[in-house]
Amino acid sequence: MKVVAGSASPKLGRRVAEILGVDFVEPEFTTFPDGELRVQIPEFRDELAVLIQTTYPNNKIIELFLLQDALREMGVKKIITVVPYFGYSRQDKIFNPGEAISARAMAKHIELESDAFIGIDLHADSILSWFSIPTMHKHATKPIAEWLKERKVDMVISPDKGGFKRAKYVAEATGVEFDYLEKTRLSGTEVVIKPKNLDANGRRIAIVDDIISTGGTIARASEQLREQGAEKIYAVCTHGLFIGNAMENMKKVDEFAATDTIESENSKISVAWVFAKAIEEMKTKILKS
Repeated sequence: MKVVAGSASPKLGRRVAEILGVDFVEPEFTTFPDGELRVQIPEFRDELAVLIQTTYPNNKIIELFLLQDALREMGVKKIITVVPYFGYSRQDKIFNPGEAISARAMAKHIELESDAFIGIDLHADSILSWFSIPTMHKHATKPIAEWLKERKVDMVISPDKGGFKRAKYVAEATGVEFDYLEKTRLSGTEVVIKPKNLDANGRRIAIVDDIISTGGTIARASEQLREQGAEKIYAVCTHGLFIGNAMENMKKVDEFAATDTIESENSKISVAWVFAKAIEEMKTKILKS
């Protein structure tokens, strides 16, 4: 077994390979003047490959498919495809007539040249139902909890009720209380955002989410929590997109971090060991089949 990483996930791929004690393979990538991509993988003799590639932004999706094809061309019999951040996952149902279910389309194309799939903190568990190959859905709960423990956080909250379970799991792993933020309209122009059940006064609070995109939600929540007396505010997510004016919004918190599912200077938490453990389990499963 060897680990191959696309250009979206080289650091994570290398970390996973080190934990597994296997060779790491970094392909060569070329972009032609018309924008088309070319990939080339060094000599590969193993029958099992672990391919790690985040499918964001769009060109990384094409790169993933080319890498899969190159591995098959080299005679690789089994491919475990690991997608740290699953692009297009938020369109997991039809909201308006005529739309594509993009998460389903992605799943179908990824599995064409995969023998197994591993994802982490997917937008919805239902995404796995569109795969007909063995799958695993892992979570970044423990690595995030370790980061929060170092900062002596004593309360974990979700920015909305929908993420309540995520906050609960992270809080339990951290050993602290958990809650979610609730909006209460006081008047036609005034809305207060505060924890549903707990008091923020004097607390060291972590706002935990699966994705931070523009950071607008984090900024608004932080302002309200400051007014309610929070001592420290941290923001942490699995997938850090940080687009638009996100960096300005993140100044509202004392410190923030994302995992390395999307590699950037803000990837302060690694999920490499989570993937390494899942790969070992999946390897045993598919080699028996």
